Amino acid sequence: MLTDLEKKIISLLQTDIPVVKRPFLEMAEQIGITEDKFLSVLKNLDKRGMIRRFGATLKHQKSGFKANAMVAWKVDEDKVEKVGNIMTGFHEITHCYRRNPAPGWKYNLYTMVHATSEDECYALVKKISKAVGQDNYELLFSRQELKKTSMKYFED
Repeated sequence: MLTDLEKKIISLLQTDIPVVKRPFLEMAEQIGITEDKFLSVLKNLDKRGMIRRFGATLKHQKSGFKANAMVAWKVDEDKVEKVGNIMTGFHEITHCYRRNPAPGWKYNLYTMVHATSEDECYALVKKISKAVGQDNYELLFSRQELKKTSMKYFED
């Protein structure tokens, strides 16, 4: 169970973290607590497994990564974990999920790859394919971004 203060802090963390020397001090002041108290609550949330990490979101199109594709892989179930662990070692892969196949759709492992062009995506996926010994896959390129937001668990 989360306290009201924990919910306020999580709500703040769902927004952009200020790019200043002491961002948590600025955030703490927004909700009327000390920086030490803010950090103490964060450490406690981390210890309890409520927060795993902080991450920056890069607008990949603006940074030169013009192509991205979801790659649907057909992997034997007894190899999914091993193959997935190898795939996550590639820095070009940002997501890796195992999902149940659907009728008419045999794929069970999904990765998201990013590159400067579609040709580069194909070359990268071929390299990954060789590294994991899996050649049954489909690339699904993004054509238009309709929505991209971070999850909001609490709102102030």
